[in-house]
Amino acid sequence: MDNVRVTSTGEETKSFNLDNTLNFGARPGVQTCTSWKAPIIWEGMFDPYLYDQKHIESHSSVALTVFAVGRYLDAYLKTFLTTAEQHFMLGLPVTYYVFTDLPENVPNIELSPQRIMKVIQVEKHSRWQDISMMRMKAISETIEAEIRHCCKYVFCFDVDQEFKGRFGSEALGDSVALLHAHFYKLPNERFTYDRNPKSKAFMETGDFYYHAAIFGGLWENVKNLADACYLNIMEDKQNDVEALWHDESHLNKYFWLNKPGRLLSPEYCWDESIADKSDINVTRLIWEPKNYDTVRNS
Repeated sequence: MDNVRVTSTGEETKSFNLDNTLNFGARPGVQTCTSWKAPIIWEGMFDPYLYDQKHIESHSSVALTVFAVGRYLDAYLKTFLTTAEQHFMLGLPVTYYVFTDLPENVPNIELSPQRIMKVIQVEKHSRWQDISMMRMKAISETIEAEIRHCCKYVFCFDVDQEFKGRFGSEALGDSVALLHAHFYKLPNERFTYDRNPKSKAFMETGDFYYHAAIFGGLWENVKNLADACYLNIMEDKQNDVEALWHDESHLNKYFWLNKPGRLLSPEYCWDESIADKSDINVTRLIWEPKNYDTVRNS
């Protein structure tokens, strides 16, 4: 339904809800809505022109955070940023926040109008697991210090990815989670939740398995997520516990307790090594080939 608002003069106006235009029956072979009525966004469900025009009219603005620490910077950052300029939230103001221990090595990318980049220096931890988990603290601090004053939405990305197609305003929402490409077809019992009762990330069951490579939403909701995950990570560390999949395990626990209002299908983060591509009509972002021995042992 449309939302009715009352102006200062007492006049009623209707604010158009874009998601009322989603065609949930457009993809009968996949799940397009959760049990709590959140849409799962697939190609064919939405009108891209309608979403873009509404967000442009609403002056929506987006912060993109990405961490490029150690050899991840040279291996992935240029491709990530260059392809983001070609496909991510085109037509909207975007601020890239690049977190790195090597700010002098950040590539000089030509940015389109209304798009800027800010580089934030962070400490390089000795273990990649700590880099992965500590990003929650850095994201929260940057939202508080800066992002909240200039951007309505925040999207947080892993750097070892490449944009291949439209990643547009249809992805924006109050709280946005991503279905993991390797788990979205599997039964719940095969999800790799943290099963250790000593961890704050412990889960016996859940709704979906979410991929921490992408999450987003309104800045205040992303900050709440980052704060909660960071506090739980630190409590685990004090108890000499480490969640199975680090920040991803904590993110899954958070979204189990705080249901996301929008889910992105695996189109938005696809692994091309998966043989069954029958559901994937378009790839918007792909995993880059991983060479963990090289990039993590640095």
